[in-house]
This record gives sequence, C-alpha cells and structure tokens, in this order.
Amino acid sequence: MHHPIEKHLGRTLAAGAALLSLAALAGCDGDSRNRADEALATKAAVPPAEKQPVVDGLPGMPPVLDPKDVYAADRPGRLSPVVKDFPSRVYVPNTNSNTVSVIDPSTYEVIETIPVGAQPQHVVPSWDMKTLWVNNDKGNSLTPIDPKTGEVGKTVDVHDPYNLYFTPNGTYAIVMASLDRELVFRDAHTMKRMKTVPVSCYGVNHADFSLDGRYFIVSCEFSGELLKVDTERMKVIEQQKLPFGGAMPQDVKISPDGKKFYVADMMADGVWVLDGDTFGKPKFLHTGKGCHGLYVSRDSREMYISNRGEGTISVFDFAEDRLTKKWDLPGGGSPDMGGVSADGKVLWLSGRYNSEVYAIDTRTGVQLARIKVGSGPHGLAVYPQPGRYSLGHTGIFR
Repeated sequence: MHHPIEKHLGRTLAAGAALLSLAALAGCDGDSRNRADEALATKAAVPPAEKQPVVDGLPGMPPVLDPKDVYAADRPGRLSPVVKDFPSRVYVPNTNSNTVSVIDPSTYEVIETIPVGAQPQHVVPSWDMKTLWVNNDKGNSLTPIDPKTGEVGKTVDVHDPYNLYFTPNGTYAIVMASLDRELVFRDAHTMKRMKTVPVSCYGVNHADFSLDGRYFIVSCEFSGELLKVDTERMKVIEQQKLPFGGAMPQDVKISPDGKKFYVADMMADGVWVLDGDTFGKPKFLHTGKGCHGLYVSRDSREMYISNRGEGTISVFDFAEDRLTKKWDLPGGGSPDMGGVSADGKVLWLSGRYNSEVYAIDTRTGVQLARIKVGSGPHGLAVYPQPGRYSLGHTGIFR
C-alpha cells in the first residue's frame, strides 16, 4: 500500500517528466521557437531602465537632455524650428579689414562682404539663435545680422566687446571686456548694462559653462589665469594661475560628461585639463605650436584642436582620453577659430595670418577648400548649427 505522500510525489514526478517530454518535442520543432523563447527569456531578464537623474540646473535654464552628454542636442542636422529655414553660411569677421566675409559652404565662395565696426573679433549667435552679433572690439559696438535674411541691423553701443557669451537661462549677455578688465552682464536682447564685474586678471577672452549652468570658467590670456564665476550671483568665486611661465590661455570647452574643462594655451602649445567642480591644479596635454581653438564633433566623441602656430589640427578622443590624429594643412597656415558644419562633416577655421579660411573634412582631415577673405580673419561662425539655444562665442550650443 502506497502512502498518500508517495502517491502525490509520484504524480508530481510524472507531471514533471511529461513537461520535459513536451519541452523536448518543442525543441524538435526547429530553431525559430528556440530563438523566440530565448528572446523572451532575455527580455524578461533585463531590469527596468534606470531613470535618468535630473540635473538641478540654473533657474530658468532649459532642462539638461542627457546628464552624460552636454552636447546631446547638437547631433547632425538636428536644427531647431527657429533656424531650420536659415540659409547655410559661414560668417568671417576680418579684424584688420573691418568687414565680415559671408561664404556659401556649398560653393566655397564669398558671396558678400559686409562693412562693420573697427576690429571685429567674433561673430556670435544670440541665445535665442535669431541674431548674429558681430563684436566690434575697437569700435565699441555690436553689429546685428539677421541670419534668415542677411540684413544688417542698427549698431548697438557696447564698450570693449572682445567676445560675447549668454547665461544658459537666456537672461544675460556676458561681454568679455578684455582691455577694460571686466565681465559685463547685459540684458540679452537690448544689451543694456545690468552689472559690471571687475576682474583682477588681464585679458578675459573665452569661457564655457558647467553642465548645470551654475558656473563658468573664463580664460585670461594676458596674465595666464583662469576664473571660476558663479552664474546666478554674477561673481568671481575662484581664481588660479596656470603652472607655466608665460601661459596664454585661449578657447575653453567642457567635456561631454561635464566632468572636465579643456583650455587651449597658445604659449604652452597644448591643452590644460581641469576639474571644474573642484577647480584644482590642471594637467597638461601637448598638442602643437600655438594651440588655440577647441571644437567638439557632432557625435560628442572627439574634439578638434587648432594649432595656429604650425598649421595643424590635433584630434582628441574623449573616451580614450588621448590624442589620436594630427592633420596638416597643405602648405601650412594659421588655423584659428571656427566651428563644425551642421551635418558634422566639415570643420571650418579662419586662417588668422593668411587672410583665408579652411574647410577640412572631419573624417579624413583632408583640406576641402582654402578661401581668400579679408585681413586678419578671426572668430568665424558656421550658421545655422544644431542645438536648442546658444551660449555664445562662435557657437556653443546646448
């Protein structure tokens, strides 16, 4: 006589054997069901996607799209509705000619030359991306250009506008008053002076903002220093001298993950790398003579570094944390400031001492064109570019 528990166990084992038989038969049914079962099993095993942390950004700033990539909005061809109908152009300020050369990038030809104020240094897209501001440094003025129509607006009086940036919330324009030794916060639309911040360094010229927009790092080229500025308080909160005699810092760019700032130094012939949050001592990366401009690729993987003193462009890989390529301009040149085309395929740089502009293939480093412009071409702007809003300079978009 079988015990009831044994009977139950027997039935369970029999049921298990039957299930195994069915499974074996199912296995004979072919690979397709196996693959489907595996796919289902795999799918079930994947944990739910982690919620992206929300960045506590500067009040009024558009939300950060991706905390791991500040350039997430800058993908190839992702033009804002504000600029999608603007004609593609390259605007080149010629500091010695007091003009802006306008290039059609599809033909590599200068299609217009616009007279502006004395010593135009940079062409800067406004925060709302509707206006291009020509920084007439010695002319103590800004010349507005409508990038949709090409029309030149009424000049605005602004003292010593060497360069121009915008707070990430679009409230203020920040004038880099290099010779006045001031950071001047102005109304982003009217350019009315709102607050003047005197600085103790010499030659404030370039900057970039933190991931959350709450601070920005400024380079001072004539005293070899860096400033850290609280955006909301409009106040310098830290300052340091670069550890190189005769340092002359230029362009500033943040890494895609927001953890590092890169500062080009034309006298040290390379890039300083520092943690913006701690603002500690920077490390140095040699690139080439006269290191000057820094431009991030449209996929956020690389940074193009112009070495003005030797006619080369170094390519830095963010993930590998090293230089991977170096491109030579045929016959040399003086690659300076510029930007990347909307599709990411062309790097445009001004040739500061050669009265020319270079178009460079970003995949191969091959020079596509060398275009004659006015004398002393400097901070050219490729426009339009992808992004939701502009932080200024020749086009820093988020």
